[in-house]
Amino acid sequence: MPVSTEQFKAGLASFGSSVTVVTTIDSNGKPAGLTVTAFSALSKDPPLCLVCIGHEADAYPSLKVATSYAVNVLRSDQLDLATQFATHGRDKFAGVAHRAGTATGCPILSGVLAAFECKVAARFPCGDHDIVVGSIESVEVDEGAPLVYFRGRFHDLVTR
Repeated sequence: MPVSTEQFKAGLASFGSSVTVVTTIDSNGKPAGLTVTAFSALSKDPPLCLVCIGHEADAYPSLKVATSYAVNVLRSDQLDLATQFATHGRDKFAGVAHRAGTATGCPILSGVLAAFECKVAARFPCGDHDIVVGSIESVEVDEGAPLVYFRGRFHDLVTR
């Protein structure tokens, strides 16, 4: 018997994940981005990561043809950014401080916990998402605690 959509979503909700904002520059030179929890390391040598981008996302058309992207790992106090970049139909960058990354030119959001600048190495359409593999060109790391998504809600990470 196949797994239902509800069972699948309930199981995935039990997997806590960091919250990221994936950004790129569209074909008109305008920044595009979206909130993503499906981000993962893929390889240390060479350094690779992957993100999964839903076909229904506002930024999907830009990311579908992008040659580079940045993964901005959000800090626990950046819930407002997670919400803004997850909301359909709004200007994702309105009022958001950011700068162009030095390796790719993709937007790096101010105050993030970490930022990975990536060149697209491979793209795999899978179901209602694309898996986009990135060759990591630059990494920046700052202090702080991550914003975590677990069981349909955002959380602070409590360390013990």
